[in-house]
Amino acid sequence: MSAAPKNPANPANSGNPGDSGNPGDPENPVAARESTFAALRDQLHEAAATFAGGPDALEGILLGMVDDVDRAVREPLEIFPVCHHSPASALAMARRLREKQPKVVYLELCEDMAPLLTELRNCRLPVAVQAFASEVEGFPPEWAPLSVVAPITEASAEYQAIAYALDTPGVELVLVDRSSDHVFQWDSREERAPEPAEKGTGGTDGAGGADDETALHGEAVGVEIGDLRPRFAELEEHLLRHSKVRHWSEWWHQYVELPLGDGDHETYRQVMLLIGSLFRRLAPGDASRVRVDEDRERYMWTRMREHLAATGTDPEDCLYVCGAFHAASRVEEFGVAGTGAYEISPRSATTWQYGLIPSSHAAIEAQFGLAAGSVSIAATEWAKSLRRTRVRPYRLEGQAGTKKSRAKQTAVPAVPAVPAATDKLSGFLRRPPVLDSLDEAELLGWSVDIVRAARRNGYLASTADAIAVFETSILLAGMRDRAKPTPYDFQDAAVTCIEKDAVPGRRDVRRLVEIMMGGDRIGQVGYDSLPPLARDVHDRLEPLGLKLQQRGVRRALLDMASRPELRACSDVLWMLRRLLPQGAARTVMGERGLGERSIQESWDLALGTHQRALIELGYEGVSIEQVLEQRLRRAAYAPQATAATVLEAVEDATLYLGGRRLADELGTRALEVLSAERGVDGAPEVLRRVRRLLGYYRTSEPVLPPWIESFVKAGYAHYCTLLPTAFTDEDATVGQVAAMLGFLFSMESLALSLGCDRAQLELAVAQSHPEDPSKTALLWAAQVQLGTLSREQLRARCDELLANPLVVPAYPRYLSGFVHALEPVPGLADVVVEAVSNAFGRLPDAVLLPWLPTLISTLRSDAADLAPLLIREAGRIFPARLAALDAWVPPWRAPAPAAVRRAGRAAEETRRGAALPAAYPAAFDAVAELLGCEDGWAPAAALAAPAGVALLPAYPATCDAVAELLGCEDSWAPAGPPPAGGAALLSRHPESATALVSLLAGG
Repeated sequence: MSAAPKNPANPANSGNPGDSGNPGDPENPVAARESTFAALRDQLHEAAATFAGGPDALEGILLGMVDDVDRAVREPLEIFPVCHHSPASALAMARRLREKQPKVVYLELCEDMAPLLTELRNCRLPVAVQAFASEVEGFPPEWAPLSVVAPITEASAEYQAIAYALDTPGVELVLVDRSSDHVFQWDSREERAPEPAEKGTGGTDGAGGADDETALHGEAVGVEIGDLRPRFAELEEHLLRHSKVRHWSEWWHQYVELPLGDGDHETYRQVMLLIGSLFRRLAPGDASRVRVDEDRERYMWTRMREHLAATGTDPEDCLYVCGAFHAASRVEEFGVAGTGAYEISPRSATTWQYGLIPSSHAAIEAQFGLAAGSVSIAATEWAKSLRRTRVRPYRLEGQAGTKKSRAKQTAVPAVPAVPAATDKLSGFLRRPPVLDSLDEAELLGWSVDIVRAARRNGYLASTADAIAVFETSILLAGMRDRAKPTPYDFQDAAVTCIEKDAVPGRRDVRRLVEIMMGGDRIGQVGYDSLPPLARDVHDRLEPLGLKLQQRGVRRALLDMASRPELRACSDVLWMLRRLLPQGAARTVMGERGLGERSIQESWDLALGTHQRALIELGYEGVSIEQVLEQRLRRAAYAPQATAATVLEAVEDATLYLGGRRLADELGTRALEVLSAERGVDGAPEVLRRVRRLLGYYRTSEPVLPPWIESFVKAGYAHYCTLLPTAFTDEDATVGQVAAMLGFLFSMESLALSLGCDRAQLELAVAQSHPEDPSKTALLWAAQVQLGTLSREQLRARCDELLANPLVVPAYPRYLSGFVHALEPVPGLADVVVEAVSNAFGRLPDAVLLPWLPTLISTLRSDAADLAPLLIREAGRIFPARLAALDAWVPPWRAPAPAAVRRAGRAAEETRRGAALPAAYPAAFDAVAELLGCEDGWAPAAALAAPAGVALLPAYPATCDAVAELLGCEDSWAPAGPPPAGGAALLSRHPESATALVSLLAGG
């Protein structure tokens, strides 16, 4: 075959350095390229002409891919393309590191994460390196908190490079990717949700299972080191359909991982570069994503050239580890001799915190859109490849969860320079796929294991199912042109043969296969790598004697009566319960409230499971007390803070931190927020919290804090001002208005003692004119409490409502208002019971039954917490036995004994008033002495007559003063002698006279 003529219009033949010059010059890159990949270029040119009928875009793409490979291969600084968490990449990396022994390793990872990599030896993989910022500067506040994670597993090329560089003397590891700050600087902040998991990913463990593990990374932005996946949806669909696989992870495993697992370094390198170039050239025109990719490549090459210039390192002694997508870059800054001059922007003023958080296979799959179980299968393939090829991988010295290395890694002389690159692509692309022979022992072991696991999880599986799974796996592999079933074929066969109609347990068969293939391995951050706050928490909880770093739930029993030192542990646990997600610290027995402390407590602790949340607390402070104080202040001073939220912060500060300093500060803030509010949405919560705080301070403090006195005084005036508007506002619910009245009536005595005026409340109620039936009933209750409406008048109004056919349909809403009125006026419980009973007793079924569901739903939704008070009152009024119900007369229909007593009292007023001096002689002697009366007692016969009261006519001015003191506004009788008028005063005001006499008698 002859060399294809150069097409001037071909974009693949232009735009790259070195495309011009004399082809015969051996130093000319074009000549070198023609000699290295001439055969491959001829084949691709003929293929393009055959399929497209002549030169067109297809030829440009195919030949451009060869140019990308050739450009990367001939770069003096060796580029090692990788795929994220690929066993083939990790295996090739371990081989290449032992052959080349580079002195500098450039790694595609955020450059500001470098100090954390040495801490990996204290962790059990997989873990993730995290950069976290809770407070942002230079970014929109709604972005906070910012989080960037880079997960690391043992079966990844990145970990091999890190372990080699950190444990080999004289080797430098340089991270060259953009910093965490630049990740968000370049982020257009469009909707950036992780790609959904691929179809056919299988089930989860159920509640609290896989879903919890996939959330280990939170909402962090992932650093996709070596991510390789087609961005051209049609291309991915075409590859999956024609290769007879379900998802991209299976395609990669079948057509890339297995063929490259045993290949040499040059074959691996050129194939990965070709794949990266293909995906890059077929990527859709997403301008923002392409811009970020190219900026990352410019950033990395700029950093590498800066390091080479500063250290004088020979590029031949370096290795650049990056994703295959970035290895096929076409930016001007590409290479150590790049021509571009890229300026790196400065970082923002945001303060970043760094640490290690636990990761898991499921979390990595969820974040990067991989199929469920694919990372676990990759870990299994990694272990099998190590046994098959006998390659000794790199592991950090002292790495938790791994076997101890047999020999210490030491620097060895570098191997001779590798000769010029040869064309490995042509042979690889022409070579037919290698059909692995069937490993019957391995497949039989899988079949037996899955049946055993299925029986443990409730499936009725037997030996026949194991045989069926074995045969079906071979059948599916044959249908998909495979001689050896892959783990994905086996998974499909197990689902087909074992899972019938329903899943009897928490896990389905697909999930059981994933567990059997390696499971969702979850990493752990060691104690020495935890932030100071997390270590402090574990130290303070050490008296519990539990292994809290292990995953799972641990039961802690605290008996503070016999072990007072456990009170400190209890304080820590209550703060953790307030700060950590639900389930990290859950109380089984025990309670903590204002003024309440339990002497025995029981806890379910899962700090190891929620290690990420505990570590992120360490980014906010050095102790949990400091973090809690910061969060309470942040909540209290937030722009959207309400009086209720600030009072909640006050309560939490008192409950968990103790002392008065922070509580008083936040209480003053609550007063400011309340004064600025113009709505009543938070009135119910404000009422509940103020009542609790008042009750606590009255029982535990000698005097009330100044802030709460000011709060009650300001709240009284505030709610009086808003009350008329709230009664007519449609957005204000009856519960909110009832809470306002509850605050005013329950805090009235304290507010009046602080200088408030009760006339303000009376005026606010008088100015209220609601139209809603429920608010109207609430207003009537307020008027009864103020004394402007009697209970008899309220009963008469309820009777009028029932007698009006036009109002009867709205009667349930009146009842809802009455029930809400029990909050500010609990003494109306008997009137509410009477109103409900009258409705059921007087209304016919034709009227009662239609609005009965409305009544029940209204009471349940609007006044569920007040219903117990109503039920207790009804239980007190109604008879306790059914037999007594027929003869029972409601109290509101029976004649009132008080009325009978008042009638008898009116007949005896005169006699009772005249008998007071004779009944209390000592008291009247004292009154006479106080008033300066020197006359003695009149004869007994004269005492029975009205004229016998000699003090009254003798000292009329003094009697007027006493009458005014007792609140008597009546004047002397117009006719008759003054003694008769004085006696009339006593008879008209017997209660006042009796009270005065009793007071004097007691003195």
